[in-house]
Amino acid sequence: MQPGMEPLQGKESNGAVPDCNGAAAPPAKQQLPEGTDALRYANILRSRNKFADALQLYSTVLDKDGTNVEALIGKGICLQAQSLPRQALDCFTEAVKVDPKNACALTHCGMIYKDEGHLVEAAEAYQKARSADPSYKAAAEFLAIVLTDLGTSLKLAGNTEDGIQKYCEALEVDSHYAPAYYNLGVVYSEMMQFDVALTCYEKAALERPLYAEAYCNMGVIYKNRGELDAAIACYDRCLTISPNFEIAKNNMAIALTDLGTKVKIEGDINQGVAYYKKALFYNWHYADAMYNLGVAYGEMLNFEMAIVFYELALHFNPRCAEACNNLGVIYKDRDNLDKAVECYQMALSIKPNFSQSLNNLGVVYTVQGKMDAAASMIEKAILANPTYAEAYNNLVGVLYRDAGSITLSVQAYERCLQIDPDSRNAGQNRLLAMNYIDEGSDDRLYDAHREWGKRFMKLYAQYTSWDNIRVADRPLVIGYVSPDFFTHSVSYFVEAPLTHHDYTNCKVVVYSGVVKADAKTLRFKDKVLKKGGVWRDIYGIDEKKVATLVREDKVDILVELTGHTANNKLGTMACRPAPIQVTWIGYPNTTGLPAIDYRITDSLADSPNTNQRHVEELVRLPESFLCYTPSPEAGPVCPTPAISNGFVTFGSFNNLAKITPKVMQVWARILCAVPNSRLVVKCKPFCCDSIRQKFLSTLEELGLESLRVDLLPLIHLNHDHMQAYSLMDISLDTFPYAGTTTTCESLYMGVPCVTMAGSVHAHNVGVSLLTKVGLGRLVAKTEDEYVSLALELASDVSALEELRKSLRELMIKSPVCDGESFTRGLESAYRSMWHRYCDGDSPALRRLEVLAGEDLDKTAVKLADLKAQRVNATAEEDNQSPLKKADATSKGGEPQIMVNDVSSPEGNQALVTAKAKPQIMVNGGSSPHSPSVRCEANGHSSR
Repeated sequence: MQPGMEPLQGKESNGAVPDCNGAAAPPAKQQLPEGTDALRYANILRSRNKFADALQLYSTVLDKDGTNVEALIGKGICLQAQSLPRQALDCFTEAVKVDPKNACALTHCGMIYKDEGHLVEAAEAYQKARSADPSYKAAAEFLAIVLTDLGTSLKLAGNTEDGIQKYCEALEVDSHYAPAYYNLGVVYSEMMQFDVALTCYEKAALERPLYAEAYCNMGVIYKNRGELDAAIACYDRCLTISPNFEIAKNNMAIALTDLGTKVKIEGDINQGVAYYKKALFYNWHYADAMYNLGVAYGEMLNFEMAIVFYELALHFNPRCAEACNNLGVIYKDRDNLDKAVECYQMALSIKPNFSQSLNNLGVVYTVQGKMDAAASMIEKAILANPTYAEAYNNLVGVLYRDAGSITLSVQAYERCLQIDPDSRNAGQNRLLAMNYIDEGSDDRLYDAHREWGKRFMKLYAQYTSWDNIRVADRPLVIGYVSPDFFTHSVSYFVEAPLTHHDYTNCKVVVYSGVVKADAKTLRFKDKVLKKGGVWRDIYGIDEKKVATLVREDKVDILVELTGHTANNKLGTMACRPAPIQVTWIGYPNTTGLPAIDYRITDSLADSPNTNQRHVEELVRLPESFLCYTPSPEAGPVCPTPAISNGFVTFGSFNNLAKITPKVMQVWARILCAVPNSRLVVKCKPFCCDSIRQKFLSTLEELGLESLRVDLLPLIHLNHDHMQAYSLMDISLDTFPYAGTTTTCESLYMGVPCVTMAGSVHAHNVGVSLLTKVGLGRLVAKTEDEYVSLALELASDVSALEELRKSLRELMIKSPVCDGESFTRGLESAYRSMWHRYCDGDSPALRRLEVLAGEDLDKTAVKLADLKAQRVNATAEEDNQSPLKKADATSKGGEPQIMVNDVSSPEGNQALVTAKAKPQIMVNGGSSPHSPSVRCEANGHSSR
């Protein structure tokens, strides 16, 4: 039994029972009294606690008359007061022998038996006293006490029913005895009969208004029911009565912490923080409140405070693995990967099978390119939790994808979706992965996007009207939403419109979901604000709330730049907060989202007669749909390395997922046809020995010796990355998913690129870029032509050198780098979209109406089916015998009993310090309200 849980024992006064005789004033004479005067004087001395003097007089009286009951009782009381219970009992027993009906003597016998732990004998003595004198209240009071103690003894011995019986007997004796009600409450709480227990505690508090323990236990019941306000009120009453009642203070802290989590989930995070802090007022070392403050501050993006409270939680509870895990997530988001690894490893030292930390450690290893270590960690996460969908997404999906095993990757995402059909990460990663191997031979990829979009739309309510004034030629409000306004592939293509928009004729609003801002983020922000635009940081803000911001800003055209890649805001787009919605740059295919009206492209990336299908309507810009802004850290173009090397070096800096087996076959053909030539490939996974070895082994099987291949891992500094192009003479594009940023970088650094046209947008991005730069001659239509073009370039090193010297200038003067002209064309496209809207033409609205009609048709079919089933069922019932019909009715009428899986109070006691379940962070696919530890999902690759 925990401290504070012991049922209350009977509390008695120092004196004992009321006197059996009256007490007169002491005699005036100072000489020793005799006879009746002596007895009266002894009683007076005893009443004044002069027990030794009184005892002497009682002995004198008894020396003369050993059967004097009053003297025997008085002497017993004095001996009892002098801690001589056995001698006192002899006196009381002797008095009972003389007067068997003496209630006072019997009651004192009971008291001594009780003090010695002989509860049965005590109860018998009290019963005899009551029988002797039913009006003698002391006997009834003490009998209630001892019956209550007997009940507790029986309960502790496992005889719960007998214990209840004794409590009830105590209340029959004294219906106002509060501890009996209280202890009945304890028993019924242990039996999980909480309604009965609550009634008992309430009666206890009614009989004894200052019964602190009863209020505390009532609070426990209310808290376990989720009635937190009532629980807090009970604890407050308890602490008003007993301010230093530690158990009640701890329980108050738990209830306030739970209330903080409740209101936070309901959307009032500031009030949640206030409750967590109030919890610490009652228990300043309560680790769970500190942990939840860390969660709340993390959600509020106040990561410094989040770190403080997570570390405090660990200080007061070094076993809090969740705090270690969440610290790791913060450090990972801050790019402090070593510290993140340290935190995850600490979490695993506490909980070795902590699947979320195993997964998160695997994610960090993936970021670092340590694929073997990542695979090992995430495999352990799956072993620890075989239904952990996010681990399947990360392990088999992302790791296979990054290692170039796309088919296996897609299968893994599908396995993840079987476990968790609502996994947003797996669903979108699957769509992205399919682009790496889609050659446009059928509509499977389109169908997959379309089905995803239809399901996703059902998660969000759509706006269907806007306050935007429909005036065709008024200035427009253009919103750009993306998490990639930092040194990221997308940033090189969005800089042109941010720089060259006519801010007098359009207001630009940027919704930046950047996780960690860098110098480029700050440069973009400064540029937009100086030109009169608006910059909103939306990282960590719910997508529906972002949609509300968009409506408040009265955005006319909302452009999303991410598609199905990492940290996208397609949830915001699904709400349709702007009358016109557009997708551009970040994804090489349809989003599949019916709420998006247009997809920006050009006639080379998506020819007018393309067979590739899109949910959005295609809008083709007059030149290229891409405008590249080179990095100021690029550095100069270096001479063609073949001149000094004496051999030609082919290369690619595309990610490994794009380098399919077919691409490797073609590359091997090229290298084998050019004597002494070399291949340099750079991508993140090549810091992993097994990935590197597998890549080399594949090339060797294709006839290319591994000694002729240089594999480079990720290069972190942008300047060093750009200068690495000085290692190659000719860049080889990938297919069917061509490079975008890598192609632009290659051309800007003077390295010509060979690409191949195809039947889908992802295949043709290189076609668009090379054609607009003026290198359309390097676009192949077949694999054989691709090989021939590469061999032709390699055959003339002098021509390569001349091209290298002129290529940067050629690119800068081309439409691919003409930000001013590009932006005018983009604005013209926006204006055309707006004119159509003003004329009542909305592609997304038409599409949504069609979907709504399809849903209504499906509903009608289902209702018809159900109606037919009911008719058939009625016909079948009519054919049943009366007996069978009666059986069916009887069975159907039986109520189905649902058993709640409720944990019993900790320690099976009513007055327990119930452990508050911590509110834990989520990230990356998990619902923010789910009680799961914050876990990382590997992000989708960017272009």
